[in-house]
Amino acid sequence: MVWQRSMAAIAGGLVLLAGPAVEAKPPDTWDGLTRVKSRQMDVVYLQPGADFRNYTKVMLDPTEVAFHKNWRQSHNSRNRSLASMVSERDVQTAITKGVAASNDIFAEAWTKGGYVVVTEPGPDVLRIKTGVVNIRVSAPETNMSSRSVTFAPEAGDAVFFVEARDSLSGALLGRAVDQEFAGSQLQSWRTSMSNRADFRDLVEAWAKDAVRGVDELKRLPPVSP
Repeated sequence: MVWQRSMAAIAGGLVLLAGPAVEAKPPDTWDGLTRVKSRQMDVVYLQPGADFRNYTKVMLDPTEVAFHKNWRQSHNSRNRSLASMVSERDVQTAITKGVAASNDIFAEAWTKGGYVVVTEPGPDVLRIKTGVVNIRVSAPETNMSSRSVTFAPEAGDAVFFVEARDSLSGALLGRAVDQEFAGSQLQSWRTSMSNRADFRDLVEAWAKDAVRGVDELKRLPPVSP
């Protein structure tokens, strides 16, 4: 599908727009969207003339979850023990679990925010696509995860994106990108269990920010061309 191909391309280039990742200034426009200031996200782009005030429902696409392309190889190259190596199967298992957990988190956040979560398009339905990508984990899940610990300043980091479209026309209305560390960023022992909790907290924070962002847009007039 065109939608899936476009999101794959977006996910591949997200790190270029995430504030902490690079020094380059994000472009003023992206896919016809105009960059606007945001208090929640690193970068936010909106369609000129987009009006969010009539949307009271959301249709949620499955959350895209992806690790940083070279994370597994980098982690394995620093570990001499075969038991601590991360396999491709480990990564795929983590992605499957991450998608399921993220789907629940975002659905709960939108519901608590007062939006009705639906499965069919409609004139008052906003289609939301989210992703947690470029994930790097300090203490990954391995066969010895219950006994494995890592001393690190944070649990890891990831890039979040959210994209909003009109559910009937498919018109792109807005897109936001944010990069954050998971955990307290204090040097301490990290385990697979603590990392899961830290990353869950991070995704929950992103979900709340996404809902607050749409709430704010609903209180404003259409974005000026």
